[in-house]
Amino acid sequence: MSAMNRRNFLRNGALTAAAFTILPRNVLGGTNYVAPSDQINMGIIGCGAQGRWTLGPQFARRANLIAASDCESRRLQDMQRIIDEETVKAKGKAYSGFKQYADYRELLARKDIDAVIIATPDFWHAIMTIEACRAGKDVFVEKPMSHSIEEGRLMADAVAKYGRVLQVGNMQRSWKNFRHACELVRNGYIGQIREIKVSVGPPPTPYDLPAQPVPSTLNWESWIGPAPMNPFNEELAPPMERRVFPNWRNYREYGGGMICDWGAHMYDIAQWAMGMDDSGPIEFTPPDDQELRPLTMRYANGTLMTHEHGFRKSDGNIVRFIGEDGVIDISRSILETMPEKLKNQEIGDNEIKLYRSDDHYNDFLDAIKTRRQPISTVEIGHRTASLCHIINLCYEFKRKLVWNPEKEEFFLDREANRRRSNPVREPYKMEV
Repeated sequence: MSAMNRRNFLRNGALTAAAFTILPRNVLGGTNYVAPSDQINMGIIGCGAQGRWTLGPQFARRANLIAASDCESRRLQDMQRIIDEETVKAKGKAYSGFKQYADYRELLARKDIDAVIIATPDFWHAIMTIEACRAGKDVFVEKPMSHSIEEGRLMADAVAKYGRVLQVGNMQRSWKNFRHACELVRNGYIGQIREIKVSVGPPPTPYDLPAQPVPSTLNWESWIGPAPMNPFNEELAPPMERRVFPNWRNYREYGGGMICDWGAHMYDIAQWAMGMDDSGPIEFTPPDDQELRPLTMRYANGTLMTHEHGFRKSDGNIVRFIGEDGVIDISRSILETMPEKLKNQEIGDNEIKLYRSDDHYNDFLDAIKTRRQPISTVEIGHRTASLCHIINLCYEFKRKLVWNPEKEEFFLDREANRRRSNPVREPYKMEV
């Protein structure tokens, strides 16, 4: 090869190599390709229905889900099977080092895990989140974020103290129609909001189920954890063969009823639309059966909001914004506006545009990499959950509650202030 040809060959080869190194990653490895250096190692705590059917598969497609923890061995084994299948679909092969843990603290102790998914019953969320933050993990926690008002504040304190990223599973904020409805409200397209109707199910009831034998594969002490000890019943932790979501959420000791379960979604949208992510209503008035008045809340600006289950019976859980110039109904299945043209209204560049996330799970992973705040932060989750907790207290006490969102305390109500927290069973501690 002549000197001139050799120089041209080397030059062209170098240019080809340089061009190859700056090709987009989706060209190198397909649309699902993620460079190894960009992949995040995750563990999941809680392998029940939500963990196995939703969160495990979602994150297995987007990150390295390398460990799981649960107090029920069959669910834990089934989680690994599901994660292996989803990882093969997304990346061509399963992760060979997947580990199962009966004790979630062993999972948190691993230095190679960057973030954890907490998909347990509500009463475990705070302790696990605080311990995860202390262990240097970022957190994706299911909604409702907390099981009490004070738990939510402690979770927010832990995120701040340890410099972590936390995303709450209020994924409706990452859905286009919900964002559009909230932008219409924020920009005044239906005028000043006079009333918001929210249709979700009822509050919880005290636990009253009969005792049943504890399955041999379930550690009941670990399932109960910091919550009040009661006899096992499969409504709390159903066998996998039933293919249902468990009903622990319907009992006050373990969940917040549908007020928290679905309210954490729908009241979250009301808060977002009203620009109240750092606040909330100041008065809560229980229903009046004689006047057929629903439970009513009032914001400081005078806007009323109600819990009015079934005002649109065919559409389930829904939010209705009633303004001086129009009405917006929004749910997972509909977006209806009056005037009708607002449904397709373009929001201009000089108008209020809310945080846009088109994928709730990727939004969390991006926040881990950039250390920015995700779409549903710990403070947002805390304020939404607090609103739901206060509604439940209002139903329980059957009296008006006056709430100070800045101080996070009730006005001249010792019993209500005491119930901002729940008792924690020994030896568990709620400490940041």
